[in-house]
Amino acid sequence: MSSTPQTLVEGSSTGATTPAINNGHGQHHHHHLHHTGKRLRHILRPDGKKVHVAGSPEESNHLRKTLSTTEKDGDIDIVIHGSPEHIDALRHTHQHHSEQHQRLKEEYPEIAAEFERVIRELDDLSRELHMVSSHAVQLDANFSKYGYSAHLRTIDSPNNSSAVSMNSEMFDKETWDAERKLGTTMRFYQKPIVRQYFHKGLLWRAREAQEVASYELFIDLFYVGIIAITGDTAAEHATGKALLHFCITFIMGWKFWSDISLLISWFDCDDILRRCSVLFILTCLLGFTTNMASAFDHTYTPLVAFYLAARLFVALSLVWYAYTIPMVRAPMLSTALTITLPAALWIASIHVEEPGKQALIWPALALDTFGSSLLIFVHRPQIWDSHFPRFAAWTKSKFEFFPGANIEHRIERTGAFVTLVFGSCVLGLLYQSAVGFGINAFFGKAVMGLIQAFIFNWIYFEIDSFNLHTHAIRRSVYSALIWFSIHLPFIMSFVLSASALAVLVRAHDSPDSPVDSLYETFIPRSEEHITTGLRWFYCGGMGVSLLCMAILAHTHVHKTIPNQRLFKNKRLLIRILASIAIICLPVAHLDSLDLVGTVTGLLVFVLVVELVGASCTGENVLWDTRCKRSRARYEARCAVRREELEKAEREGQIVDVEEIAAREKEEKGVVGTV
Repeated sequence: MSSTPQTLVEGSSTGATTPAINNGHGQHHHHHLHHTGKRLRHILRPDGKKVHVAGSPEESNHLRKTLSTTEKDGDIDIVIHGSPEHIDALRHTHQHHSEQHQRLKEEYPEIAAEFERVIRELDDLSRELHMVSSHAVQLDANFSKYGYSAHLRTIDSPNNSSAVSMNSEMFDKETWDAERKLGTTMRFYQKPIVRQYFHKGLLWRAREAQEVASYELFIDLFYVGIIAITGDTAAEHATGKALLHFCITFIMGWKFWSDISLLISWFDCDDILRRCSVLFILTCLLGFTTNMASAFDHTYTPLVAFYLAARLFVALSLVWYAYTIPMVRAPMLSTALTITLPAALWIASIHVEEPGKQALIWPALALDTFGSSLLIFVHRPQIWDSHFPRFAAWTKSKFEFFPGANIEHRIERTGAFVTLVFGSCVLGLLYQSAVGFGINAFFGKAVMGLIQAFIFNWIYFEIDSFNLHTHAIRRSVYSALIWFSIHLPFIMSFVLSASALAVLVRAHDSPDSPVDSLYETFIPRSEEHITTGLRWFYCGGMGVSLLCMAILAHTHVHKTIPNQRLFKNKRLLIRILASIAIICLPVAHLDSLDLVGTVTGLLVFVLVVELVGASCTGENVLWDTRCKRSRARYEARCAVRREELEKAEREGQIVDVEEIAAREKEEKGVVGTV
């Protein structure tokens, strides 16, 4: 009988050997080779010759150069993964082992059957034992006083777990199908749990993935419509006073959105009470919005009342969370305190006339906007540990656990909100024409406004977020705070600019813009002369928003691309210079068509610099001849057993696709890869 190779993959043994590892508790865990979806790096032929498997021709050349120093050229056998030589080696080796396996079963049937049964049970038990047992590593943490275990445990990824359960012999399709049809109910109240928190420098996250709830998108849509009203109100009377009132009402409205986002990202309580709480805050936001237009003339008191009702409700919610979750009691109470203290300034501002009212409003806005950020520095006492050691020790004990926002959820929520802002601002460009052929200056300005919004969307999502190595939130606490904070002036300035652009589009101060070509409802809204303030609103808002995007891009760490035409810092410098040029355009006293056209030209220039500058020298900027877009690979999921495919392959049969598709009771998704 010829010898059977024992090792198929370097560093991995077959199921014939099960080394025991002591875990420190007198128990022994047996580890076996399980199928993980990784390709074999080496194959041992029946004659004992090793075949090296390379993933690509480049890897094959590199592997041949490496092995030539340790092995003779005649002994090196390298095949490319998926090539006919690779398939032939696999089939030949597989056939050899199948024959050996069959021969053993014929000569020693009882021993072979018992050996296979023991190996299967041992594999199942070792896998389960490894999953449920805690390893002998005790963390230096105070989890026990809150009832949590502090042992390390290795876990499988969700994909691997599902794959194991689906491939297990114990898998019962009928039971799984019955459980899949069972639903769940929504309760009025569920005890909240912290989604993730910081503890001694580590971010501890719940295993469940946080998905964007439907009411979160509803909040975004509702809020985007409201901020458009604030911009339109400011653009109607483009003065310094209108800008001041716009900033105040916009920041106050921004806190509604940020408070709801904070509660949702910190705590998981998917119940009816959570939705009622969100509805109450939205009701306050609606009441706040109805009093914005004449807030500083007649309706300032109800404006502040609705604002404080929502803010104090959030503070009360945090106090409740502090009571139900002792682990984060100190951070919750301190956050509630930062919300409550500015309320005194807001109440006092109701009883003070201008300009003294502003002396109370802006400190209150500063505390509302940056109060929670200040707590982060309290949570990080190492910054000022040397100056106040006793206070630092106290904060370490009280702020040992600090809730953190889910990074993926926060990025997704912010991105969705920015998209809605870009899209809603395009609505202001829409007008109605009353002539048969309305290709005139009105249409040209609307098209250029659309181009501007599209360029901003292009740069924000597909240039600044492309080739990211480290997001600003993951980079450091300072870059994360900058990323969070800059989004407020970024969105605020873009909304102001878009509102002014809507007035410029309808203006008939430029050639080829007959006012009678507009529909009758738009004629009264068409301006014959654009004011200087409107120019500053449009250009200043557009320039500041472009500058904020440069700051946001600088907070990220992007991947390095060799031989790039213009590196990131140089491209951002050009973007900053373009933003300064846009801000200074009002001094040129251009009409609406020339002004919008000049801004569009500068934005197109910035986009071209980003696209061309990010490419590499020596490469074709227009297209890539090596992208292999002429080839595509598609996969279909169907109910077919592996034994059927192996049998058809051995016997040279053709698989009937229609017969396989007829087995499916419902349509399955198709996966396509390019």
